[in-house]
Amino acid sequence: MKNLIIDIGNSRIKSAFFEEDELIWEKSFQELAEGKSLWEETAFDACLISSVRWSKDELHKELTFPFHFLEWNTPLPITNGYSTPQTLGLDRIAAAVGAWNLAGGKAVLAIDLGSCMTFELVNPTGVYRGGAISPGLRMRARAMHEFTARLPMIELEGKPNSPIGTSTLEGMKAGVWYGIAHEMEGYIAELKQKFSDLQVFICGGDAQSFESLAKDHIFVVPNLVLRGLNCILNHNVKQI
Repeated sequence: MKNLIIDIGNSRIKSAFFEEDELIWEKSFQELAEGKSLWEETAFDACLISSVRWSKDELHKELTFPFHFLEWNTPLPITNGYSTPQTLGLDRIAAAVGAWNLAGGKAVLAIDLGSCMTFELVNPTGVYRGGAISPGLRMRARAMHEFTARLPMIELEGKPNSPIGTSTLEGMKAGVWYGIAHEMEGYIAELKQKFSDLQVFICGGDAQSFESLAKDHIFVVPNLVLRGLNCILNHNVKQI
């Protein structure tokens, strides 16, 4: 089955084309009009749209093709054990589904490194147990700059040379990068005490900055949310 996936976020629109579970292409746009011509020329069997910017009715007026629209009560290939599923971010559950699908029946932790850093846990029986939300890389850098009188705004380009900075700028960069890295390692170590075969998938805009953490049970998959959305679409099409 050929699937078109469209993920409309606050600042970017990401789209991808899958044949079953295989990712064929991935493209990003700033505005809906930029992607419309590509999507309308693409031959696909089914489409799923996840949107935080426009409603289903608004998108039906803009787009000429039929689509499934992801909502909090859309059927999932995993069981949602969240106590307030209507408040759960759709990107969070999509990342959890994507990780669970790639892990093949093992417990998984999906870590999304975006504006916020989110942690999503799915147990070996396919039950989403919840997660955690923490400030992301740029949010931490911005907080130090905006809530102090003299600390500058910093930009991070990958892993700092040392966890100990010899200047204020180096110290801030080390604090942000290693703070996030050790926070992730702490969550992983804590959960591996309960799930010894835990698989970890890191995604999001800042995932590439933490590729050095990848090892036998930790994988960097930047397009994990798109893969999860594709898995959700396949699940819903099979139910029809």
